[in-house]
Amino acid sequence: MLTAAVALSASSWVSAQTITLLKVTPLAAENDISDAIKAECNLGEKLADSVKRNSSLPVTLADGPLDTGAGRVLQMEILDSVNMGNAFMGRQTYTKIRGTLYQDGKKVGSFKARRNSMGGAFAGFKGACSVLGRTVETLGKDVGGWLKAPTDEAALGD
Repeated sequence: MLTAAVALSASSWVSAQTITLLKVTPLAAENDISDAIKAECNLGEKLADSVKRNSSLPVTLADGPLDTGAGRVLQMEILDSVNMGNAFMGRQTYTKIRGTLYQDGKKVGSFKARRNSMGGAFAGFKGACSVLGRTVETLGKDVGGWLKAPTDEAALGD
């Protein structure tokens, strides 16, 4: 009986422990994201903010380098983000990310995720950053849900 209470208490502590991630999700070193998207869309800020807002667990956004050896740390990066075409000819818009969750230096789980968007209602009147913003907002929801029960090599999104 005491063992079950200790195990329940330990699992509650782990699930309630704050997760730290960078305030601005970096771009992967090897990426083909256009300079215009990099300069104008702020996808890294939008993604981190979306994860924080959409996680049922407490999330802290950090400015500097992350120490994966201390506490719960989520390292993420944006692998690719593309906006091609237009509302009349068809649009190919997507963002791909990956991430790894650590607990005191040990890998807890990892994921890759991709979200596509055609722009939604009135897509012809939306700019590239608006449509790409929809993809990172939804990716943040995906990651927020994954944080509740992280698995290794999860495939999130579309």
